[in-house]
Amino acid sequence: MEQQLYPLKFEPIYQYRLWGGRRLEHLLSKPLPKDDPIGEAWLLSDRKDHASIVEEGSLKGSTITELMEKYPKEIMGTSRHFDRFPLLLKFLDCKEVLSVQVHPSDDQKQYIPEGDTGKTEAWVVLETDLDSLIYAGLTKGTNEANLRQSIKDKKVAERLHSFVPKKGDAVFIQSGTVHTLKGAVVFEVQENSDVTFRLYDWDRTDVKTGKPRDLQVDKAIACIDFDQIEIGPVSPSKSQDVKNAKTLFDDKHFKLWRIESESEMAVGFKNKPTILVSIDGQGSMNYNHKEYTLEKGEVMLLPAQVGQLDFHPDRKITLLQIAIPQLESSDKA
Repeated sequence: MEQQLYPLKFEPIYQYRLWGGRRLEHLLSKPLPKDDPIGEAWLLSDRKDHASIVEEGSLKGSTITELMEKYPKEIMGTSRHFDRFPLLLKFLDCKEVLSVQVHPSDDQKQYIPEGDTGKTEAWVVLETDLDSLIYAGLTKGTNEANLRQSIKDKKVAERLHSFVPKKGDAVFIQSGTVHTLKGAVVFEVQENSDVTFRLYDWDRTDVKTGKPRDLQVDKAIACIDFDQIEIGPVSPSKSQDVKNAKTLFDDKHFKLWRIESESEMAVGFKNKPTILVSIDGQGSMNYNHKEYTLEKGEVMLLPAQVGQLDFHPDRKITLLQIAIPQLESSDKA
């Protein structure tokens, strides 16, 4: 007899980052650890070192890792097979600038730990500051030689394309893209990977260790796609398959819609897992004669078994809805 799953909410996992701040406190109900700058809240994570824990219901206390092992079909449905949940979702509070970094692609196996993947990611900007800046891609004419020289000269920023973000901007960071950001709070969706190579860290010291953080310049440069230049915000398109929604990202690893509505709407998909994140407003849905609420800053996984539900906003709500695309024939080789 198959386990009857239900809409699952998870406890956020806070991560110290020297570039972080305290702004995630008003996004999430769980108090931040005292004093430390918190750069990341992991909202849904199937990582060995940080596995998300179910917050409510009969499965309270279970990790997403345990659920994926016990109920893979009930969670993933007709989606392709995964040994672990394939996405990692976060809020980032980038009070200070992050390191200049790059992530490997899935096929750069020599730079990826066994059992891990490459890392394509995307951001939705939630808040900005007067000094907000996103660096995404290189400037035209940048190559390995002049990039290495810019590191030696401490002039890396001159080799990076940048723009001033505004609230609501959506930015796609293909693996191999040099990037960083500062002065913003963003939602991030990414492959379930933690492989990051630092190219430059602004010559700063980690106050906890009293030392500079390690760089991985050679590995970073080996993973750079030098054709990824001058990346800017995406142009959202009206969704043909989700009502009151715009498609922000449609990649082979994840698809993301932004839904804005004051009235009842359908969320989720039949026989496929769906993730909902409220970035403004709250509402509820009914499943098996029980009400499930979703408030600002919360993430909810609708297992494939749950299917599509009717969502009732209290007032106007802005939801991010994330799905995992089917495996294309070209990806099977």
